[in-house]
Amino acid sequence: MTTSDTRRAVRLTMLLFFAQPFAIGCWMALIPIVKEGLGLNEAQLAIALMGLPAGIVPTLPLAGRVIGRYGPRRVCMAALPAQALVLWIILLAGGQTALFLALMLFGAVGAFSQVGLNTYAGRLEKERKVGVMSRCHGLWAIGVTVASAMAALASGLPLLWIPLLVSVPGMIAGIFAAGALPRLGADNAGSGPGSRRILDLPPALILISLFALVVAMTEGAMSDWSAVYMAQRLGGEATAAGLAVSVYAGALALGRLFGDALRARVGPVFLARATILVAISGVLLLVAPLPSLAGWLGFALVGLGVSVGYPLGVTAVAALDDRFEGPNIAIMSMIALCGFLVGPPMIGFLAEAYSLRTGLAALLPLLVLSLWLAGFLRPDSAPKSESEAVAGDESEPG
Repeated sequence: MTTSDTRRAVRLTMLLFFAQPFAIGCWMALIPIVKEGLGLNEAQLAIALMGLPAGIVPTLPLAGRVIGRYGPRRVCMAALPAQALVLWIILLAGGQTALFLALMLFGAVGAFSQVGLNTYAGRLEKERKVGVMSRCHGLWAIGVTVASAMAALASGLPLLWIPLLVSVPGMIAGIFAAGALPRLGADNAGSGPGSRRILDLPPALILISLFALVVAMTEGAMSDWSAVYMAQRLGGEATAAGLAVSVYAGALALGRLFGDALRARVGPVFLARATILVAISGVLLLVAPLPSLAGWLGFALVGLGVSVGYPLGVTAVAALDDRFEGPNIAIMSMIALCGFLVGPPMIGFLAEAYSLRTGLAALLPLLVLSLWLAGFLRPDSAPKSESEAVAGDESEPG
């Protein structure tokens, strides 16, 4: 791959990560409208929303095998229009059961594009020794934010028109990016990587996945409970309390945008342990009997602390071998998703029995454990920054 190919691949990969979640962000903004239109109460909506993870989790291993056979570029080009189509099926659902089934399909299709874009980014990092994973995940979060804002602004239009303005442009941009991506060596394999028994999985894959699980549990807990926590601290000021989510999410995106440069400078293990220590300090601020100002700082520190954990995990499992990149990423994603789903209810049960501070404190021993698990993120060679990789290209004989 030439210098121009490296630059082009980095920018197209970032565009793909930005565009892929437009359908998801559109759906998130339309949930209240769908809830009202179907006449669902909160409990009925909660059950229907479980269709999304119910579709994602069992599909991830299949997605890994398909991507190993056909390559991430082709899989993303097929999955992106399918996502946009299924979004209309969701909006046409006539009741709770239909909504659950449509969301299952949405999650299943999304699993293919999610594993596909992560696999390509992992291959790009390995082949060109250029760090992109953290920035890509930061752009993914920004894509969700932009799409949900666009859908919210268009909410006065007929419901079925809104995807035309939001998810379809994202789909077109994503297909363009995936189709224009330079071909990497493993993208032309033409045959699947084969199957593995559980005993055949590398131990490092399981340990890295457990690291990602702890990070995902913390992410899920903060996303679901930050506003509730601040409402308790502020005496029920719901508007101000809702800003806790923005503080946390903003810090999360900021950390991811700078994560690749930091990884190139200090290495993945040091970066992971340093950021986990930042997350631990944030949780301590949240559970300690301190003024409410400490809560805002705590959410910012936790956001920064967990920002690079998942991207570091994806890079590490993709680097374990060249044949099972997709399956490895799928396994780690499945385990991490379980953490994202388990974390919030675990906090809720502890909050009901004791207090919300106690529930959040339950994250501390898990985060301490992740300091040890972070040691398995060490690759054979740390990726260089994009400028270093390009400089290396320019020094090679033509």
